[in-house]
Amino acid sequence: MKKLDCQSASEIVIFGALGDLSRRKLLPALYQLEVCGLINERSRIVAVARPTHTIEEFKSFVLENLNNFVKEEIDEDVLARFMARLVYQQLDMKEASAYSNLADTLSGGNSTRVYYFSTPPAIYGDICDGLNHASLICDDDRVVMEKPIGHCLESSKVINNQVARFFNENQIYRIDHYLGKETVLNLLVLRFANSLFTNNWDRNSIDHVQITVAESVGIEGRWGFYDEAGQMRDMIQNHLLQILSLLAMEPPADLSAESIRAEKLKAVKALSPIDRTNVKEKTVRGQYADGFLNGVAVPGYLNEEGAIANSKTETFVAIKAEIDNWRWSGVPFYLRTGKRMPAKHSEIVVHFKEQPHNIFKDSYSELPSNKLTIRLQPDEGVELQMMNKIPGIASQMNIQENKLDLSFSDTYQDQRVIDAYERLMLEVLNGNQSLFVSRDEVEAAWTWADSIIDAWQATSEAPKPYAAGSWGPVSSISLIARDDRQWVE
Repeated sequence: MKKLDCQSASEIVIFGALGDLSRRKLLPALYQLEVCGLINERSRIVAVARPTHTIEEFKSFVLENLNNFVKEEIDEDVLARFMARLVYQQLDMKEASAYSNLADTLSGGNSTRVYYFSTPPAIYGDICDGLNHASLICDDDRVVMEKPIGHCLESSKVINNQVARFFNENQIYRIDHYLGKETVLNLLVLRFANSLFTNNWDRNSIDHVQITVAESVGIEGRWGFYDEAGQMRDMIQNHLLQILSLLAMEPPADLSAESIRAEKLKAVKALSPIDRTNVKEKTVRGQYADGFLNGVAVPGYLNEEGAIANSKTETFVAIKAEIDNWRWSGVPFYLRTGKRMPAKHSEIVVHFKEQPHNIFKDSYSELPSNKLTIRLQPDEGVELQMMNKIPGIASQMNIQENKLDLSFSDTYQDQRVIDAYERLMLEVLNGNQSLFVSRDEVEAAWTWADSIIDAWQATSEAPKPYAAGSWGPVSSISLIARDDRQWVE
């Protein structure tokens, strides 16, 4: 991958700079890049938002959020350099004529401009119109688009078309922060740098794969937004399908964006359709009810503030996905994600096939299969479960399950595990699209997801209830139990 050319300055323009994403993720990520010396000394960070603020008021806002969301102690020298980069621009982002003020702020430099759209996707087109009106779009400029890009295939096409009127595809960076996680990136290394896995990564060796992304939080005051999305649109269509595509794709020719994206796209397009004919057998959708989390009573989805009593929006989804190609024929990928589950917990578990014959029956009547676990959060790392002899002089061969555990925090104690947004912001500055999602990938994912959503709507069935603090509806256990398997919890 390309290294950052620190001689190349950038104007990093954040639209929606006062919003939740900016204060929790973007500003802390840029500060950490400052700590590492990875931002050119002539680069500026231009914050754009609608309210009127002085630069001193904005810097106070930034400092407060760095103190809240940067885990390490703030370095005063680094902070001074970082604060010196900040510029605040008040702007009505829907008013094209107002962008002349932004043009004045950005005038006088030849830097590449990075436009980060940390706003609702509904105004991406307005921002592009305004930038074009003020002649603020050049061939070297880049635009970062946050998800969700639409709520279905057709709406995603509308948003992508609005941006594509002014920016070429090689200028557009569609961000999915899961692609910046160290353990997700490590999938490429595990698969293609280790013959142990490279030569055993197919239907001949793997029995099935489980991908779980569990959230302990509820709606967090976003009921109106979430009720229009649901867990299918919010998590499956992007995060989980991106993980699946990295697990299932064929080896890319190299690490270029073109090679990686092409293979991921093939994997998504190879997903067997789930529609009205098979949706009941292949999916489970749930909605959390009143329950307890860590001993504290929490309200159900329909009892959250602002809730509509008859909402049928799902907060839990389990899917048996199948990939219709030579490598994965007959190998199910079980996807599971939900809110108000017992813990914040994300992992991939690859179950290898059982040994065809057991010569250790005296010690172990049934040999369990090997399992490769890739932990995404909270404790990032990789774990391989395998059988091992118990030391001792006993006459029989006593064996047991053991784990080879590579915990990132334990193994790399002298290195901080970076946040996904730090990695992704760096790659934008590098001009490297490998960790970003192409338009074709977005549309292929929506095509598959839309078919499932359509089938759910056609049945008119309400989501299955599950108690907050549990692992989802009972029917999600049946989904995998029908295949004589069980969820790893």
